[in-house]
Amino acid sequence: MNDTDHQLQIILCISAATKGLKLYPSTHPEVGRQTRRLTEQLVTYLRHRSPMKIGLLEKTLFLDDQLFSDPHPAAEELVRQFERFGIDGLEFNRGLTDEEVRQFILLLHDGSPHTDFGQAMNARGIRNIRPIRAEADEGESPRAIYGRALEVVDRIFHDVRMGTVPSSTEAVKTVKSMVHMTLTDPHALFAMSLLKDYDNYTFTHSVNVAVLALTVGRACGLNEEELRVLGLGGLLHDIGKLKVDWNIINKPGQLTDEEFEQIKLHPTTGADLVAKMEGVTPAVIDIVLGHHLRYNREGYPADARGRNVSPLVDMATIADTYDAITTLRSYQRPMTPRQAVDRLLELSGSSLHPDYLAAFVEFLGPYPVGSLVRLNSNEIALVVWVDPENRDNLRVKLLFDGDGNRIEPPEPVEIDGATRRSIVAEVDPFSRNIRVTDYLD
Repeated sequence: MNDTDHQLQIILCISAATKGLKLYPSTHPEVGRQTRRLTEQLVTYLRHRSPMKIGLLEKTLFLDDQLFSDPHPAAEELVRQFERFGIDGLEFNRGLTDEEVRQFILLLHDGSPHTDFGQAMNARGIRNIRPIRAEADEGESPRAIYGRALEVVDRIFHDVRMGTVPSSTEAVKTVKSMVHMTLTDPHALFAMSLLKDYDNYTFTHSVNVAVLALTVGRACGLNEEELRVLGLGGLLHDIGKLKVDWNIINKPGQLTDEEFEQIKLHPTTGADLVAKMEGVTPAVIDIVLGHHLRYNREGYPADARGRNVSPLVDMATIADTYDAITTLRSYQRPMTPRQAVDRLLELSGSSLHPDYLAAFVEFLGPYPVGSLVRLNSNEIALVVWVDPENRDNLRVKLLFDGDGNRIEPPEPVEIDGATRRSIVAEVDPFSRNIRVTDYLD
């Protein structure tokens, strides 16, 4: 058998083994037979080509040098599985055992899309299969990740408007990248929440809440899997508004009682929508249903007040509130980051969870990223980075010198205990006609 035929046989065997689990319990002899056949094919192949790499290239399956570009049911099914788990690729190494293959097939069949696939394989004792990351995703910038999230929300919203159940595949994959960025450079992604599209508030608000919720979750010490659930919930939290009259959603003035009653339906409608999406966990549904419940559970929907919901709900509520009060609306001038923190603290213990909020505020530091500040030198600067380990260590961009002259290009400056510069006050960007997002990387 040549390599091309052998590669196709491996794909067919993976497909047959996963299909077997849809027909029989994992202990059924037929499942064992299919798993052993797959192991034999893999072990034979790995004797002369190790490691073996299988993955996706622009949504097309490849196995080593073979690209399965022609339509083939087995390859297409494996593409769907990889997209479901957000897998770019897998590497199979010599020494692979039948038990490792069995656990791998079981994981493909019953694993959650929100589970880190590499961690899940380790937990099952799989050592000779490991995930590989696509080169194109390495070093992806916070702005690129944010842009990808906007595209995902756009597609999801379009599907809902067309009356179809949206796919969760791309959302799960994008949230995975957002979580990775949050864990490595949380303030960089937080800065992207300052990017506002005032004409598409519901659209950009969904992405911003996901970003901010991940920041809250990071501050509260959530693990990677919990962050993924929280991020997906934030991304989908307002999906129910797509079923509300658009004239009500975009009404510039105060809502009538009847209109507000329509608005109050969106958490329940949204929860019903996301419950139909593949791979969505109960905690995600809780976030969509409960993001207006408030910490004291005096919010809406009323029939969910007594329900025991995920603690992630209260983290998403903090994010939802922060983005709402820092966004320009026809009836509202946006608060600065520091003003927003003060306002959130006023709601602590009533609308907002006091412990989660305290952790979030501490994590942001006294001058969060995006704050326009005046220095003791009378210079005006923008905070663009905060040290996660020491909130007093900041990086700013000088925008105006001490005499009020604009600095072009802005000058990056470090501020810590050893420098002569220090922050004395926050400045309202509107008063200086400054769009802070123009200066964020």
